[in-house]
Amino acid sequence: MDFQTFRQFVADEAAALRIEAYELYYQLGESTSVSAFRHEINKFSDASEGGVCLRCLVDGRMGYASTQLLSEESARALVRRAADNAAVLESDQPEFLVSAGQSYQSVAVNDAPLPPADALRKAALVGQDALYAQSGVVDGSETKVFAEHTRIAIHNSLGLDLQYENTAAGAFLSAVVSDGTEGGEKANDYKSCLGELDKLDLDASAREAADSARASLGAGVAPTGAMPVVFSPKAMSQLLGTYAKVFSAENAQKGLSLLKDKEGTVIASPAVTLVDDPFYEKSAMPMPFDAEGSPTCRKNVIENGTLNTLLYNLRTAAAAGKATTGNASKESYDAQVEIQPFTMYLASGELTREQLLEKAGNGVLIDFLGGLHAGANTISGDFSLQSAGFLIENGKKTAPVRSFTVAGNFFSLLKGITAVADDPQPPTFPSPTAFVSPSVLVEGLSIAGK
Repeated sequence: MDFQTFRQFVADEAAALRIEAYELYYQLGESTSVSAFRHEINKFSDASEGGVCLRCLVDGRMGYASTQLLSEESARALVRRAADNAAVLESDQPEFLVSAGQSYQSVAVNDAPLPPADALRKAALVGQDALYAQSGVVDGSETKVFAEHTRIAIHNSLGLDLQYENTAAGAFLSAVVSDGTEGGEKANDYKSCLGELDKLDLDASAREAADSARASLGAGVAPTGAMPVVFSPKAMSQLLGTYAKVFSAENAQKGLSLLKDKEGTVIASPAVTLVDDPFYEKSAMPMPFDAEGSPTCRKNVIENGTLNTLLYNLRTAAAAGKATTGNASKESYDAQVEIQPFTMYLASGELTREQLLEKAGNGVLIDFLGGLHAGANTISGDFSLQSAGFLIENGKKTAPVRSFTVAGNFFSLLKGITAVADDPQPPTFPSPTAFVSPSVLVEGLSIAGK
């Protein structure tokens, strides 16, 4: 049964039970991936997952229920379960649905079906050849090529009827390199890229992965002390992704973010402008509406150091007396509504990376961060993270270093950013939520090495 037929059965049952208002959220994800190892295909995956979630208002309380089966029987049972769940809820927090008649920005999407498995297989083997063509690459290097097709529909009793469909594809190339000596040192790094399969530059991705891996061979240990730190685009994007929840109005209202009541105040250096953009030009999944059906919009979360806005959905916006920012999110079709950014990026500055390193003088360039889940406290902002990268000596990137720790506080880091480069890297995974940053220079972070 298709979703259009299913939702009519839901409407009939809701009317029979005199449900005040309801919303259907439908999501289906289809994915295919092929991996290659030692010039041979070693893995193939073909998956489909999704279903329908019903939210319904009964006596002002929002009940949830979900199903993966689209049939008349499951539609009617879905309404009854959601109504029963609403009746036993103890929370009397107001909940809201989006009315029809909203204005939505047009987005460019690729709604083509998934590419055939043979096309993915061919691309994976081409990626393997590209990796092994690089100097120093040895066995252990792997290529994965993937494609994902997403369908989302939101329909409610207030007349809202939204549809979204998009296909994204890409590749992940992992290069293992050797220093060329018997039993000698090995290093690895990876490169991800998105785009239509026949337009992916796998040679360039393989070269970048291998070059980056080779550059880390012979790494020493960084010195210990407080010093200037340059975070590469990859590393700074990791930090943004880890601490993005501090910008959630829900976390602020629950006392889980130090940004509670900070809107309109300075929380970062003047070099910092942080943007959330659902229409980011290089996003694999530009989104015209959020998980509640509210129109999305580009907004400066931080502008020249000042916190302009937190990110809101309907419920948190009402609690704050504000309008939603269109950032309602669902991790899956059956999850509760939460808050997430779309493409959150740190706006570029005017310096090249070389000029940023020159401004740093002597310090450390961090290109890799590990232990982000265990070593980062998103409430206090404190972090202590395993790192790898390069020394900065006399304004130049020099010897590789690893096995050192960078420690600090995310909120202090925002205030300590003294310069931002112009070298952001595009998103590398097919998701509505992504984090992008250029290289940034931060003063006075603590490095623990030798």
